[in-house]
Amino acid sequence: MPDVREFSRPGAGSRETTSDRQRGTPAVSWISPHRRHRPQIAHILEEAGAFRPNEVDVALEVFDAYCDAPGVDYSAVAAIAPEDELAGFAFYGATPCTVGCWDLYWIAVSSRYRGSGLGRGLIERVERAIKAEAGRLCLIETSSRSDYEATRRFYSACGYDEVARVPDFYADGDDCVIYLKRFADPQSPLGRE
Repeated sequence: MPDVREFSRPGAGSRETTSDRQRGTPAVSWISPHRRHRPQIAHILEEAGAFRPNEVDVALEVFDAYCDAPGVDYSAVAAIAPEDELAGFAFYGATPCTVGCWDLYWIAVSSRYRGSGLGRGLIERVERAIKAEAGRLCLIETSSRSDYEATRRFYSACGYDEVARVPDFYADGDDCVIYLKRFADPQSPLGRE
């Protein structure tokens, strides 16, 4: 990770990297989110307009579990703009009963920062953290609804491949679309690059 002050530890953080500035990503601090960010996380999810209230509740439960035991079941990274404004966040974790498989559970960017490169910055930090833990691959599940089309394009643009669909998973007509990105050479010893 650049500025390897691990963001999975509570309170750790770092300023933007040179490569972020070159891409035009806004100046943010990359930190582990804190309990005080909970209302901002809820706001970002609600303003997205795509999540049902129970989905927002689940995301907040994941956040609470992360705050209770960072890095145990969930890890997180947040992009903090000046004056402690939460610009975006991601929650991820190792997939139980697998060797080196991880899930990206939630990634969201405030409407003020969409299209700024912040989402890509978040996903890159998640991927670096997974690789640092000898992660082989990352899975992302999302909806097939038309209002998720930009989200699916984003995952594809970040190098994730659609590998499966579960018909009518979330609701009738709303499939679960599963994306995968492999980090390690499957032919190498222990599945590591």
